[in-house]
Amino acid sequence: MIFRVIEKAELRSLFTMLSAANRVIGPVGVGLDRSGRQLYGFEEVHDFDRVALDYTMTSLSAKKYFLPYREIMATFTMDNKDWQKRIDYNIDAPFVFFGMHACDINALNRLDKVLMGSVYPMPYYAAKRKNAFIIGIGCEPQPNCFCRSMGTDTALHGFDMFITDIGDRYFIEIQSDTAFNFLKKIRTGEPVEADHLSFMKTGAGKNEKFAASVDTTDLTKILDMEFQSEVWKQWGDKCLGCGTCANVCPTCYCYSVEEEVSIDLTAAAKVKKLYSCNLIDFAVVAGGHNFRPERHSRLKYRYYHKHRGFVEAYEESLCVGCGRCGEACLADITVPEVIASVREGRKTDGQ
Repeated sequence: MIFRVIEKAELRSLFTMLSAANRVIGPVGVGLDRSGRQLYGFEEVHDFDRVALDYTMTSLSAKKYFLPYREIMATFTMDNKDWQKRIDYNIDAPFVFFGMHACDINALNRLDKVLMGSVYPMPYYAAKRKNAFIIGIGCEPQPNCFCRSMGTDTALHGFDMFITDIGDRYFIEIQSDTAFNFLKKIRTGEPVEADHLSFMKTGAGKNEKFAASVDTTDLTKILDMEFQSEVWKQWGDKCLGCGTCANVCPTCYCYSVEEEVSIDLTAAAKVKKLYSCNLIDFAVVAGGHNFRPERHSRLKYRYYHKHRGFVEAYEESLCVGCGRCGEACLADITVPEVIASVREGRKTDGQ
């Protein structure tokens, strides 16, 4: 990895250069919540002054640009008793992510394992992933995030460059030749020892600010032993089964495929829609049988997929600890509380 430092004013120059020929996605303010707090989202941005580099967390992750909630996979048209099929991967040019936190970068790294590294890769996801230039940026831990517990508070790969604020300058980690060539067009410098010390001090200071945590020690074994625990039924009674958690999760990738046919039978489309394992009809099969009709069962299997099944398959949890699910949950269910209660074998009144 190559390191550089830049003056803060040079970041505008980098943005201007990138946005001149590329579609740039960045964090921007999108409104206020009912408590008056600023809400952020990833949107296409053309003005550097709109980019909120100090954003806390976007309500929705970057996933929507790689796994759209609704995506047309193929279209079919009928002409003179013959039909034509057209497949579109829905990406026509490279795009730039300007300011992605480490947890979201790690979320994409986990999705890569399933959607690009498996026996049956998904070309729709791969096309967008391969055409993305990602600039990561450091963040401040929020009350609900527990990414340090999941080992995702820093990103080791999956980005082109990563920017850390070290006070009067930015410290940049470079991981691709494309990023290196871009940075040659603006004023950069070799980091000196003081820059390295400031970088390490910034990281150490961040570690002290985490308020939420999850004990992952032997978690897969504990989940196996507590599969029949009454705790799951207690959480199921609280869960609304609305699927909001999967909607905001940066790593949930379950989807359904539907075929939409025009009323005159001259056109059709195959449409992929992201789905949630918490929805009541998720496990309904042909014939109408539902393998998971109860909320507690669906909630339990979502946790087992994240913290048990994925670990067995890929040796790391699918959860990156961003805390979005707990922040968005209408029933105030959070991952740290659920995991802690499973460890204790009971759900306390305080939870």
